[in-house]
This record gives sequence, C-alpha cells and structure tokens, in this order.
Amino acid sequence: MRDLEALANEIGLKAVCGSLDKEICGCYAGDLLSWVMSHAQYGDVWVTIMSNINVVAVASLTECACVIMAEGVMPDSEVLKVAEEKDITVFSDNRSTYELCCLVGQYLKNNE
Repeated sequence: MRDLEALANEIGLKAVCGSLDKEICGCYAGDLLSWVMSHAQYGDVWVTIMSNINVVAVASLTECACVIMAEGVMPDSEVLKVAEEKDITVFSDNRSTYELCCLVGQYLKNNE
C-alpha cells in the first residue's frame, strides 16, 4: 500500500499538522486554486507554494491525501487550525515543487 507515512519517511517530510495514516494515489502540482479544484483527485499529494486558508478548503474538496507547501512556505496558525479541524495533513519543505514532485513520483513508481 502506498501510504503517507512511508512517503514522509522515504523522502524526509515532516508534518506540520495532520495524520500520516492516509493512502496516496498520485501527485498534483499547482498554485491556481480553481484549477487545482477541478484537476486534483482523491488521494493526491498536492504540492504548492500557496499557504492561505483556501488551500485547506480545496484540499478538503478534492480529498487530497496531503498538501506539501514547497520552497519553505509555512502556513500561519489560522490555516493550521482549520487544517487540523478538517483533517488535512500539511507539510512544509524547503525543496522546489519540481524536486518534490520527482520524489513523490519516484516513490509511487517504486511502490506500484
């Protein structure tokens, strides 16, 4: 099974909030929230540089497994509070969107 905890351990992600007990099915990268809302899918690892409260809403609507905020972006306390309430797992990472997507893609390929 492809799970969030195994991915986090393999590529060195540390959760800012949320559960690691989730299945992952794919990866999606995007920063235009309306576009992500219409293209991200259930179980996706969503990589973005966005950090506002609407990210939590979109992650909830699309049922993403988690959100990775790339390039050192860190959500504020209000975003984290709402993410916890909605059971949205959030990571913050210093790597680029490209690098994170490559790592997630490699994990998915290795765990087919």
